[in-house]
Amino acid sequence: MTSNANPDTGRVEPSDPAIPVRESFQRSGELTSRCNRRPKVVVKDLTKRFGELLVLDNISFSVGEGEFLCIVGPTGCGKTTFLNCLSKLIPTTQGNIFIDDAVADPRKHHISFVFQEPTAMPWRTVAQNIAFGMELKRFPTDKLQERLKYILGLVGLSDTANLYPNQISASMVQRITVARAFVVDPDLLLMDEPYGQLDIKLRYYLEDELIRLWQTLKSTVIFVTHNIEEAVYLAERILVLSNKPTRIRAEVEVDLPRPRRLVDPRFVEIRKTVTELIRWW
Repeated sequence: MTSNANPDTGRVEPSDPAIPVRESFQRSGELTSRCNRRPKVVVKDLTKRFGELLVLDNISFSVGEGEFLCIVGPTGCGKTTFLNCLSKLIPTTQGNIFIDDAVADPRKHHISFVFQEPTAMPWRTVAQNIAFGMELKRFPTDKLQERLKYILGLVGLSDTANLYPNQISASMVQRITVARAFVVDPDLLLMDEPYGQLDIKLRYYLEDELIRLWQTLKSTVIFVTHNIEEAVYLAERILVLSNKPTRIRAEVEVDLPRPRRLVDPRFVEIRKTVTELIRWW
């Protein structure tokens, strides 16, 4: 798809109205971005059962290096379970995740996870919170300090580096969590609805900041959300999940220029497409 600016309205008008959607109610075959990126992360035959309850059913897809992938699905479909399996917090029943052609291993790979609730430790300062992951990974002191200084400046927390979480605003606490995830230069960054509890104005601000961080640091991101508008605003590609037992219902390419405008006709069209994929289950 290509886009052209309308000189009368200033809006970006699509020259090709078709939205790239791939239906995927097979055994969740290999889905990967159409752009020319080598696969950074490959998920193969991911299945998760809790006793007799089948939650995730043979899910397979790949994520290109530096890609921003969003995953949406109905409430209760197992999105958080899905991320917990990808992060190795819980074991899979079948299948596995590969990073750079090797089985994902938190002891070897840098896998960062941003949870739904802010996870700043109240007894550590802003800087100490952000440095925590680098300490666990045993970064050399000089590299740790260099990365810490860089990320503090990037997220606008340099002036509050020595304050504690109860001394700063809610948006700053959320920035601590995101900065801590990015600072270790993750092989894979997983985000589980990190802005779901925030008011809309703050959410918009932090989404823009997230995109700026991602574009600067070129991390590979899997972002789970139930907010379709948020997914279209952030993603290069969206995977739509079904109800349990969860499979990949469809894949939607989001070929929009940045910064994105919520009133852009193309944006509205893609949002409607994803909504319809969820509505009729």
